[in-house]
Amino acid sequence: MPVLKSTRLLDQLREQIRYLHYSLRTEEAYVYWVKKFIRFHQMRHPRDMGQREVESFLTMMAVERRVSTSTHRQALSALLFLYQKVFGVTLRWMDELARPVPKKRIPVVLTRSEVQAVLGKLEGTHKLLASLLYGCGMRLMEGLRLRVKDVDFDRKVIIVRDGKGGKDRVVMLPQSIVPALQDQFRQSHTLWAHDRAQQLPGVEMPHALDAKYPKAGQTWAWHWVFAQATVSTDPRSKTVRRHHAYDQTFQRAFKLALQAALIVKPATPQW
Repeated sequence: MPVLKSTRLLDQLREQIRYLHYSLRTEEAYVYWVKKFIRFHQMRHPRDMGQREVESFLTMMAVERRVSTSTHRQALSALLFLYQKVFGVTLRWMDELARPVPKKRIPVVLTRSEVQAVLGKLEGTHKLLASLLYGCGMRLMEGLRLRVKDVDFDRKVIIVRDGKGGKDRVVMLPQSIVPALQDQFRQSHTLWAHDRAQQLPGVEMPHALDAKYPKAGQTWAWHWVFAQATVSTDPRSKTVRRHHAYDQTFQRAFKLALQAALIVKPATPQW
């Protein structure tokens, strides 16, 4: 375990999460549950607590708040990460904690006609993104994080980087969406040119590539295909830069398209 530089507990938690290359969403979730755990026990330090306190917190979650199995497991994972990865302790009671068994659910699958109906209710970038996810079999965040360099129009393929399980893969690019995707490239290039004229920092780079190649984030090749229209502050580095489009915006548009298409299935974009 690396020597932590931070002195405050939550900062130590964040530092260890980033050292292990966990996603920002995991970091936010783990910090949230550790805060809840501390507040539930009236601001006691987790080092002064153990199995009884962890179990009482999880029992409250399950019995009083009646959270889902996945939420329960996420809270447990956050606390185990705190004790094992931040405090560096592995005690017998950690293995004895009861872990909720996830229930198997039948996946929601839209028919071809339903997909066409939903696409017909979407417009612009949202329609293109939905077509890309459906036509290429990509997950939502894989589409939003797509870089210019990973689209090969000549070979009609897309390289999906750091997909599920941290693996790369190649997917086919349908000819039907090529014109719309090329137009999206032109829109993204306009934003990239604006950022370069304003001398803004480059886009976020994976892992430590920004240290190895300091200028790569400013190049067109690494720019987002689905870039956000406005710049925003990076929650980790506090750098003001251009990020990829927000997943919540697309999910909201997708939900409205389902309703407009009169589809009652609880379908959502695959994460």
